[in-house]
Amino acid sequence: MSSRELTSLNQRWAAYQELHELTEHWYWRPGWRADRQFYTWHLTFEDQPQLHQLVTYLQSQLALPGLDLVPLDGLHLTMQGLGFTDEVSDKDLDAIVAEARERCASLPPLELSLGPVDPDAEGIGLLIQPWDQVERLRADIREAIAAVWKTVPEAAQGFRPHVTIAYSGSTAPTGPIRDRLAELRHQPPARVRISKVPLIALRREGRSYRWATVATVPLTGH
Repeated sequence: MSSRELTSLNQRWAAYQELHELTEHWYWRPGWRADRQFYTWHLTFEDQPQLHQLVTYLQSQLALPGLDLVPLDGLHLTMQGLGFTDEVSDKDLDAIVAEARERCASLPPLELSLGPVDPDAEGIGLLIQPWDQVERLRADIREAIAAVWKTVPEAAQGFRPHVTIAYSGSTAPTGPIRDRLAELRHQPPARVRISKVPLIALRREGRSYRWATVATVPLTGH
């Protein structure tokens, strides 16, 4: 584990020890509502049996008050938002996808490790390693957007790759969750290989995120 990932993991775990209650994740962010969708680049995790086995086990231990477990087909790594579907034209969307495919053509598939558990007030995630592969991919996607739009949505800084396995569904006390997580922190991580990056139309359905894939960018370089 590199120093950046390890430092982040340790700092966040220390902060979690001081957290008395969860912050409910499911408040409506600006612009969001039940009938609105959002274009965003995510990594998704279909056909990843090692990850699914790890998450299934962890979630079996985290069926605790205050946590909403993420379904296996809802696992994702948030990469780069684009905009609400009613505010992005098809012309711009097609142009950005074309730019992304061109820029990412030389990138090889991502070889990532997911784990250990990495909690905060709004949920429990899995640490991603190494960060630099995901950061490079995100930088290329941002360059693709910049080739079409003058302003790229969302800040370049402050990005922390992670995959959430449980969201905070209420302001429940953290004590029982913290005790259970302490027992789970030493589970071996799962390995995944990601060979494509989907652009999705994301929506909220109750207490979960669902999506439809709009386009994909292959990662086949060497």
